[in-house]
Amino acid sequence: MKATRNQYLMDEDDVPTHWYNILADLDVPADVRRARPATDEARSGKLAPNIPLSLYRGSVGRQRFVEIPAEVREQYQTWRPTPLIRARRLEQALETPAHLYYKYEGANASGSHKLNSALAQAYYYKKAGVEHLTTGTGAGQWGSALSMACHALGLDCTVFMVRLSHAQKPYRRVLMELNGARVIPSPGGTTQAGRKLLADSPDSAGSVSIANAEALEYAQTVANGRFCVGSGENHVLLHQTVIGEEALRQMKAAGEFPDVVIASMGAGSNFAGLAFPFHREKLRSGADTRLVAVEPEACPKLTKGRYAWDYNDISGTTPMTKMYTLGHTFVAPGVHAGGLRYHGAAPLVSALYDQGLMEAVAYRQKPVFEAGAFFARTENVVPAPESAHAVKAAIDEAVKAREERSPKVILFNVSGHGLLDLSAYDQYLAGDLEDHAVSDEHIAASLAALPDPGPVGVTS
Repeated sequence: MKATRNQYLMDEDDVPTHWYNILADLDVPADVRRARPATDEARSGKLAPNIPLSLYRGSVGRQRFVEIPAEVREQYQTWRPTPLIRARRLEQALETPAHLYYKYEGANASGSHKLNSALAQAYYYKKAGVEHLTTGTGAGQWGSALSMACHALGLDCTVFMVRLSHAQKPYRRVLMELNGARVIPSPGGTTQAGRKLLADSPDSAGSVSIANAEALEYAQTVANGRFCVGSGENHVLLHQTVIGEEALRQMKAAGEFPDVVIASMGAGSNFAGLAFPFHREKLRSGADTRLVAVEPEACPKLTKGRYAWDYNDISGTTPMTKMYTLGHTFVAPGVHAGGLRYHGAAPLVSALYDQGLMEAVAYRQKPVFEAGAFFARTENVVPAPESAHAVKAAIDEAVKAREERSPKVILFNVSGHGLLDLSAYDQYLAGDLEDHAVSDEHIAASLAALPDPGPVGVTS
């Protein structure tokens, strides 16, 4: 461990050898741990399993630690461990007695934490004989990461990118195409699901749910092709715990343990990646650490959603999972944090929230960008719009600590950089950003379309 005044760095040999499986320490009923088939075809076995069994087993068992394959760990070592940084200039600017630390996941080639799971999934799919992966992406971080992972492991890649983000973030598309991926705006005319959505809503901005529906349909037309996702699924959350495992060691080197752990919330991968290992340590040590997920008011699945069985895509093709959801037909307003515009929270995050083991807050777009800009000026790191949500919550906690004269320790995840989101910051600086929130009526209409999960105990 190398420690300077502000940074806590580890050597590549210190990259964790295992991911952490929270199912070993979380009481989740069996019918919630596993998804329910969505269709008669899936229940009868006419639809082939999508996830390799080697990937599936690690995500539903009770084994506390899952070994990271040597080939994946070797790929991790090209940029991991990532730094833990004491944000002293931010502390000084806020005049807070709090100690602020952030884990920085934006230094790899994809610019975000998503590469942690992309490399692992590409490895497992390739071992299963898959040659082509398709996926949906919101702001493009996941699509960028998967395109890089597929290129590294010799797989073809097709990405359906939310139409709004495809227009807002053209350089994400370029990054994916540089790595050999085909990038298709969603909804579009390539799939039946896309054509139907465009017919019903010609001006649709799209959503991750729609993009996933198109990617899933398209995967069934490709020889040796499979659909994969970058957030929400148990195995994705498992892969991301490499973040928290490193942060635990780095916080120990700093001689502190966080009073609050904060991360932004889309479907849950970067929140789980940082927070889940700290949940384990809370259980072990009895620490009173708060775990806080931060979502946009434009897509408030935890703060305003319902804990229910729902589909993971708008077409209702994917299995149903028990989650906090706004309804699979919900389409969020066009905020720049495209990675947070997903209608549901991961089942494991949802279970944690339902049991009162974590908290959630929601913010509008303008104060989030204000926090992101303030962080950029003080720490010289431009956070992605998604990560700026965590920055906003961390600043609020630091201000509260100042008012209470409490020297609390705050840890937050800057899950990606915003250098490909500067057009959004340009809008913020020009005063052109809109504050989006959804009405209770909009949410109620979407929740009214929740599916009937069928008899309790029917699981795959």
